[in-house]
Amino acid sequence: MLTRKPGERVLIGDDIVITVLESRGDGIRIGIDAPRGVRINRDEIVRAVTEANQAASQLGADAEDLIKATLGISPPPAES
Repeated sequence: MLTRKPGERVLIGDDIVITVLESRGDGIRIGIDAPRGVRINRDEIVRAVTEANQAASQLGADAEDLIKATLGISPPPAES
């Protein structure tokens, strides 16, 4: 466990700095300074994408429609 107060930093290696910007309620705001090539992702987003990819690989012919529905993408209006 590591505790930090607003304004304090955590250094990772020689070129990644995480700064606690603000603490409020049950959350904190952080700033991350890292080289451009370092990917920074939220865990829940990576998990959701991974799960969606796994589910998509197991779907049949209607897979595209199900993926769009999961992502909240509306289909184009039907032609009359």
